[in-house]
Amino acid sequence: MEWLKVGNNWVLTPSKAKAVIHFLGGAFLGTNPQVTYKKLLTTLADNGFVIIATAFLNTFDHRQIALEVYQAYREAENKLFLDYFPAFGMGHSMGCKIHLLMDSWFDLNRSGNIFMAYNNYSAYRSIPFLANFRETLPEIQEVEFTPSPQETLSLIAQSYKTPLNLLIDFAEDDIDEIPALAELLQKKFPDSVKVSKMEGNHLTPVAVDVDWQAGQVFTPLDAIGQWMKQGWNETMNRENMELARLLRQWLNTHITIKV
Repeated sequence: MEWLKVGNNWVLTPSKAKAVIHFLGGAFLGTNPQVTYKKLLTTLADNGFVIIATAFLNTFDHRQIALEVYQAYREAENKLFLDYFPAFGMGHSMGCKIHLLMDSWFDLNRSGNIFMAYNNYSAYRSIPFLANFRETLPEIQEVEFTPSPQETLSLIAQSYKTPLNLLIDFAEDDIDEIPALAELLQKKFPDSVKVSKMEGNHLTPVAVDVDWQAGQVFTPLDAIGQWMKQGWNETMNRENMELARLLRQWLNTHITIKV
């Protein structure tokens, strides 16, 4: 199975498809999701899920990002004739916010959404160097994402449409806001929001292999590199595989074929 480029999307199409996953990655990792999330997305595709991973560049205007991602997704869905299949949104970190915005603004008709390591921080918390210029550049005082964190919460409370949601909270992730999102969604949909806490950290969905190649002469630095490769892959791969198992189980439970 090879990645297919459709507009601004990277697509994997298994031979026997049963549902579509629209995936959005984190703020910077999401620019090349077919690389940075390859292991997780390929595993899901191997289990019968069409993957539409939309690439996007991070800016302060999250409203515009959501619009462009929505348009890109529709292009892939139409070109590949995928509207028959149930579709699930899946986001990591900032990708969760973009899914929440799209679901609040557009008619997506999602069967469900998955949010991993969600955060909705202000620009100053997300981009630490901005705080260093606050005193010297008065005009930077007004810099903030659009919509702002509070505006995003209000929008979700008023307009978010999809009742079925899986929220994944990683045990060693100290920068996510899954508990706050869970409280908000559970007020809207008391019986259909599940929160799963599992081992891992903010980068568990990524699990990029450390590809260390030793030189012609094996040096102590090569030994350290090989040790790092083994340790990183063993830990991250194990947690990534457990994440994929949890996702497959939840998705398979909630697939309903459209008629």
